Amino acid sequence: MTNPGGVAADQLRAFVERIERLEEEKKAISDDIKDIYAEAKGNGYDVKVLRQVIRMRKQDSNERQEMDALLDLYLHALGMAGED
Repeated sequence: MTNPGGVAADQLRAFVERIERLEEEKKAISDDIKDIYAEAKGNGYDVKVLRQVIRMRKQDSNERQEMDALLDLYLHALGMAGED
């Protein structure tokens, strides 16, 4: 069905409903992830560090090495690096 403005209402409705369904699924997954972090925290794990581990695992090796080198450079520049 096409409206006078040239919009296919049935197709538009289908897009909107699909997006709404996926948004609901995304919310459910987000809640599940929060539950897992809470469980990890309850078992004594540091959630902030756990989140960083997850971020690092998404990076490839070269990207991670570059980030580590920059972090080391910045820490040295600020006098925050440990003695080697």
